Amino acid sequence: MAQREIGTVIASRNGPTVNHFSFVLKETNQKAIPIQKGQFVQLNSMGILVATVEDIIKTNRYFDHAEAVSEYERGGLPLSAIFPADRWEYIIAFAKPLGILHQDNLTRVSFPPSPGDKVYFVDDSILFKLLRLDSKGISLGKICYHENIPASFNLTKLFQKHIAILAMSGAGKSYTTSVLIEELLNRQKEHGRLGIVILDVHGEYTSFAEKNDGGADFSDRATVIRSSYFSLNTTLLTAGQIAEMIPQMSQIQVRELTQILAELRKANSHTAYSLRDLLSEIEAKENINTKTRDILLSWLYELQSLHLFEDYENPKLEEAVKPGHALIIDLSETTRLRKKQIIITYLARRLFNLRKRNLISPFVFVLEEAHQFCPESARRSAISRSIIETYAREGRKFGASLLVLSQRPVHLSTTVLSQCGTHLIGKVTNPYDLDHIKKSSEQITKETIDLISNLPTGEILIVGAATKFPVFIKVRERLSKSPNFLELEEAAINFEKSL
Repeated sequence: MAQREIGTVIASRNGPTVNHFSFVLKETNQKAIPIQKGQFVQLNSMGILVATVEDIIKTNRYFDHAEAVSEYERGGLPLSAIFPADRWEYIIAFAKPLGILHQDNLTRVSFPPSPGDKVYFVDDSILFKLLRLDSKGISLGKICYHENIPASFNLTKLFQKHIAILAMSGAGKSYTTSVLIEELLNRQKEHGRLGIVILDVHGEYTSFAEKNDGGADFSDRATVIRSSYFSLNTTLLTAGQIAEMIPQMSQIQVRELTQILAELRKANSHTAYSLRDLLSEIEAKENINTKTRDILLSWLYELQSLHLFEDYENPKLEEAVKPGHALIIDLSETTRLRKKQIIITYLARRLFNLRKRNLISPFVFVLEEAHQFCPESARRSAISRSIIETYAREGRKFGASLLVLSQRPVHLSTTVLSQCGTHLIGKVTNPYDLDHIKKSSEQITKETIDLISNLPTGEILIVGAATKFPVFIKVRERLSKSPNFLELEEAAINFEKSL
């Protein structure tokens, strides 16, 4: 297939250089073959030089001087009716060289392109290799402005070093996550399958477990556990782990609780026990300081009110986490942040330990509203922060991958965000969040930040370990049905009808 010429490199006061060059579009191509900001192009004059378009301007020398345009148009006719102004309109694109192709890799550009060099749309096969795409990988959609190239990323490169999905509310974080989940559930055994554990804060993923007549049906590959049915096995908790749930507990009280738990385990060496049993043990214990006992009982009864601490685990995680299957913990009915944090902490720690012992399959841990459960500010301490940061630092060694979603990346733990090797970024407009995102990745430039703040819903930037260069993609449509959330007007009408 013949290459499509798009323009010609031009000389300017500051270029071309090894870091940037500009080119003028062919006049015949200005409408037929539009160039887009973020698109990839190539030059063939010095091997194959690949570049990305960073900005575009349209200019016309007939309109260079405001006073001349104003004077001519006082006569009642537009300037274009007096002079052939349309013939002098042209488009200039500003591009950044990425490298020179050498054996499927790019080498550093050490000499600038020459004025007069022809510029072409990049060859699809070249771009596919350079972006490290994988035909058997996770297909998120299409590469923007290169519609023939599937945005299909290698599973290991995408997930092993963790993923952060960052975008403002309503910009498509959950939708993109749903597409990722569909891809994981659809993978063939011979290509490698992961278990999926989803902490569903708003009930947006429960539809995966429902029968679907109008699209792909994943109900046989997904299980939903509502938070009201979730229980953690108290027997598996140490005194230190219980103390994490009660930050006010002193070291003396922790030591006392450690001793009580040791005695309880000795008395129940072959049976599990619940928090009720622990409370009974403390109440019956005579050789304990009264003040210490009263404080312990007060705090533990508060935990008991959460209705989580039993002598069994539901779901049984060793059986629930398996390749090609999604375990969805629906937290939408739980309003207490502390209860959600305790559930997340128990799940994350338990799964991490099971995976280290190779008792469950490699898995991805999906955490919505991550800034709530792993905040950056010390003033907003969270029970779950420590274990989530442990995932970020050590999870890749054991096949425990993290996928965090946040609409306020500036409030998300820097440890977690910096350890996420791949960022999927939707529209973000808050300047503090944009600055935080820019600082989190060396590959994100000022020009890229400008594009992020204007992204339409359904388009995302992917940057990091999964791809050689930052690339914009158009997320594909979901195969399964989306959860139905009522429009505000419809919700208001339905409420009044119910009165």
